[in-house]
Amino acid sequence: MSGRSVLRRLDWLTVLLYVILVLFGWVNIYSTTFTGDETSILDFSTSYGKQLFFIGLSFLLIIIILSLEASFFERFSSVFYVAAIVMLIGLFLFGKTIAGATSWYDLGFFNLQPSEFAKLATALAMAKYLSDIQTDIRKGKHQLYAVLIILIPVVLIAPQPDPGSALIYFSLFFVLFREGLPIKYLGFALLFVLLFITTLKFGVVWMCIGLGILISLFFFFKRADFKIPKIPLIIFIVSCVVISLSVNFVFNEIFEQRHRDRFSLWLGLEKDPIKLEQIKKTIGYNTYQSEKAIESGGFLGKGFLEGTRTKGDFVPEQHTDYIFSSVGEEWGFLGTTLIIIVFTALFLRLIHLAERQKREFSRMYGYGIISILLIHYFVNIGMVIGLLPTIGIPLPFFSYGGSGLLFFTAMLFVFLKFDSSRLKEL
Repeated sequence: MSGRSVLRRLDWLTVLLYVILVLFGWVNIYSTTFTGDETSILDFSTSYGKQLFFIGLSFLLIIIILSLEASFFERFSSVFYVAAIVMLIGLFLFGKTIAGATSWYDLGFFNLQPSEFAKLATALAMAKYLSDIQTDIRKGKHQLYAVLIILIPVVLIAPQPDPGSALIYFSLFFVLFREGLPIKYLGFALLFVLLFITTLKFGVVWMCIGLGILISLFFFFKRADFKIPKIPLIIFIVSCVVISLSVNFVFNEIFEQRHRDRFSLWLGLEKDPIKLEQIKKTIGYNTYQSEKAIESGGFLGKGFLEGTRTKGDFVPEQHTDYIFSSVGEEWGFLGTTLIIIVFTALFLRLIHLAERQKREFSRMYGYGIISILLIHYFVNIGMVIGLLPTIGIPLPFFSYGGSGLLFFTAMLFVFLKFDSSRLKEL
């Protein structure tokens, strides 16, 4: 397909939404890192200078992706996946530790985070496997293989430790449900999460008491001619017991102290007022200052470069994970609403594009990147406004970070390449 034909068939609405997010994100990165001493926006010693460089590099990457045949990404999807796994393994030997996580390769000018590339590779590998003519996701063996594709990078990323990045990969399970995985598995997964959080909050004893009451009420109010669903009931009870016994192990042995502190603060588990105050000043400080920054912006905001909390460095990591708080302070309710509208429009457009794909591989990959972007968006904003615990997940296309911007861009435009080629594939 010629370059002119690709451009003609490219979904320009999605491109426009992408450009809005990237440019507005850069404006807020500039605002949060500007000190007044800089002489040029091309000063690559600054965060906004580096981000501007990566924006240019992303546009170059877009040109490369659109110039390649769409079949290239499907043909080499397995190669990309293996390369991503090798890069993740290599971190244990050659990785650079930043903010307590050995998640980076030091390449001199910038640090490369392979878990970002692994998201793209895993989405491609998942789509390739599910679209195979011999794959039937309703069969147990194929379900196991699909789950392993997701879990292998999770197992390699979680010990870095980087539980936030590891969490993102679980979003790909939504692709499996979209393609026919029995919905009961989703119910079990949600039950697992609910019981885990409930047990952390109230303890094993109260959780078991509550479970006993629910089961008793079920038998008390059931109709006489109603058959007891023995197998689901047994699975429910067993899962509750397993969760009850495993919560303490996961919380105390797998989570690091900083992760335990974040959950303690979020769930109100800490009762010691002295220790609680210490946690608020360390782990909870970011979220507290972020909420105050958004609140201070009011309806219209304080104006560009006028955020007093932003200028005073009240919110740590404001140009990365907490970038949304700068939008709230300087652009107000209108600015935050605009960003939410743009992201919502992007997700709805991508769903529309995924549904109109002629090939299963393209559709499945489309839903893969939708899932990844959506959980990034939901968790980041939930974290910034205090609804979710802090786990260090950037806002796609918006937060500062070369690896994130490059691979989010690659994920999106690989899909747009598939979409532009869909009529050719009839």
